[in-house]
Formats: sequence, C-alpha cells, structure tokens
Amino acid sequence: MTIEGLRWTLHGTAAYRHLLHQPVPAAALALLDGLSAGCGDSAIEHYAQLFYTLASEGYSSLGSWFWDALRYQEAPYPICLEQGREDPLLEQAARRDIEAFRQLSGLACNAILEQIKALTSTNCDAVLEELPQWQAEVPFTFESLRDFYQANGAGLFARYRAFVWTESTLLPIRHPDSPAPEELIGYERQRSQVIANTKAILEGRPINNVLLYGDSGTGKSATVKSLLSIPEFFNLRLIEVQKDALETLPRLIRSLEGRRQIFLLFIDDLAFDQDDKVYSALKTILEGGLEGRPANVAVYATSNRRHLVRQTFSARAGDEVDLRETISEKTALSERFGLRIPYLTLDKADFLTLVDRMAALGGIEMDLEELHAGALKWEMHHPGRTPRTIKQFLQSLTVTSHG
Repeated sequence: MTIEGLRWTLHGTAAYRHLLHQPVPAAALALLDGLSAGCGDSAIEHYAQLFYTLASEGYSSLGSWFWDALRYQEAPYPICLEQGREDPLLEQAARRDIEAFRQLSGLACNAILEQIKALTSTNCDAVLEELPQWQAEVPFTFESLRDFYQANGAGLFARYRAFVWTESTLLPIRHPDSPAPEELIGYERQRSQVIANTKAILEGRPINNVLLYGDSGTGKSATVKSLLSIPEFFNLRLIEVQKDALETLPRLIRSLEGRRQIFLLFIDDLAFDQDDKVYSALKTILEGGLEGRPANVAVYATSNRRHLVRQTFSARAGDEVDLRETISEKTALSERFGLRIPYLTLDKADFLTLVDRMAALGGIEMDLEELHAGALKWEMHHPGRTPRTIKQFLQSLTVTSHG
C-alpha cells in the first residue's frame, strides 16, 4: 500500500474511529496529510510532533502504541466479542482498520523522510538527517487481537484488576494492595468462607453478598483484598466504592452487566448515622429494588459494627409510636447481606498461639515465656488481641534488636 493509499484508508477508519482523535494517531494522520499536500514544512513539523507524542506517552514505536490502544480501549468490535455476539459487518470493518494500523506501524521512518526531502530544499537535508526515528514494528495481527478479546475482554477491565469508584468515575489502581494468602495468619475459617463464596460466583453460581464485621485489626479488609492474589481468580475484578459514591452505584452496576469479568464491589469500614441519606440507596442495591443485581456482580463490605447503623440512647428513647419497629428497620440492613462473617478479638490462648506463629514466620527467636509476657504487656497498651496488634508488637522487637 502506498503512503497516499494508507492516508485515505486511515481517514476511512470505522470500527476504531475513536483512535483517530487521540494524539498519536492524529499526529500520524496530520503527517500523511502534510505529505499529500506537498507541504514539506508542515510534514517536518508533524513528524517531530509525532515523535514527541510517542515519547511523551512512553512508546518507542507506533506498533507498540497501537498494540496497547487496541487491547485496552473499548470499541464496538471487542465488546461484541466479549459478549459472545457475531456481527460480520463489524468484523469486516475491524479487520480493515487493524490492517491499516499494521501498515502504519510498519512504515519505516526512512521512507517518510525521503518523501519530506523531496518536498524541501537542499538546505533542509542536514536537519532531516538529524531527526530522531521511531521503530518500525508490527507486534499484532487481527487474529491475535481477536483471541485477546475473547480471552480477556477489552478496555480498562482487561488491563487492570482493581479500581476505585468515586464521583461517578472509575479510576484504575495500577499497583493494588493485595496481600498474598500466605501472608494472612489466623481467622482461617472466616477466610475460607469468603474464598468459597467468591469461587462460586466465578464458576457462574448464584452467591450471597458478604458482610465481614468485627473488631478493628482482625484482617477483614485484607481478606477481601487478598482475593486478587489467588491465581485461579484471574477473572476477578475488585472495585472499591467510597461511601459518598453509593448513590451513584446503580449506574456502575448497569455498566458491568454483560462483561466477561466478575466484579466485587468493595465497601470498606461501612457504618451509617441514623439519618444518613445513602442508607436507603445501599439497602435497595442489596435487596429490594425492581432492578435486579447482575449475576457477575456482588457486594462485599467490612464494618466494625454488626448492625451498621449507629444508634444513640436518645434515639431509643424517642417518642415514635412504633419505636421498636423503627429500631428494627435500622438494624436490618446487615441482614440483607446473605453471608455475615464475624471477625472477633481472639481469646488469650488463641492470641498467644498466633503470636508464636507470626514470630516464627518473622524469624524472631525468643524464649516463649518472655515472648508471651511481652505480647500481653504490649496488648494492654494497644487494646485488641488481633493480628494487627501482634504485628506491631513483633515490629517493635525488631526495632529494639537493631537499636
């Protein structure tokens, strides 16, 4: 295909039309337009702009840029494949566009510079020779992209596994805090329940929404975040939802329906005041609204409170006629979570057993009586017989030994 033919083909991009409006392809097309118009000055400017834009986005070639853009940006064709639909016309358009992107990616800079040289005076020859060149490589085919879409979907969910939903915007987390399962010690029975429930939804079975409640520092949040580190859960996506974004959550849930991934909406440290406006929003999402929850979405929440809604003695002594019914309604939110898992403070024996295990894993060698006495003394000043308290105690020993 000639450069002029490639220019016309790119202008006719249909299935991936959105890419033309992005800086890299726009600069490339402007360069080809400059060559077509016979304007050497314009072509040099757009050539330099294209190199600068590629470098600014961290790419050394057009091919690597297109390879990422085609995989990790949503478009009609990859969404069609993700949903298991067939559309011959759309596939034909996608195949044509991808071939054009392949031709552009494989276009050598020398060929472009020779055409610019023919349009400029000899005074520009030295400048053209010194212009930097990006690599000409084509790391993708139509078939490789089709296989990728079918296996992974497309867009942000194909690239990232963790997100934050805030202000009606889904923000990807490049490096999520996801502890490996072996890093979590204690509360094995509770974690096994969470893992089993999650495995069920990944296998296409109906599951319960989950509430992990109990004392601070027991590992409730770590349990949920660690699910991303389980190898067989590769199709799992975790979306942390800020409490002030709960009212917009139905919009997010609708956008997740039909996607190939499984989504856990993670609400951490959940608690409501009595007159909280978003209370009813979550209640409807969990159970009770006309719009059902998609089969690939579940809500996992943690809370230090069993009943989620804070109550005061004055509220309990209110003058409502149906006071008992009002209190019951406010405490019933937790019952909409089908699976409620308690994370309670350990008794003394279990606490010391966990101290022994975590000390051994940390390579701390001490007389057991001395270790136990130190742990109990530490716990008196740092309330809570929890893994967090033990971790802080053991870290204090490490600091002391190196002091």
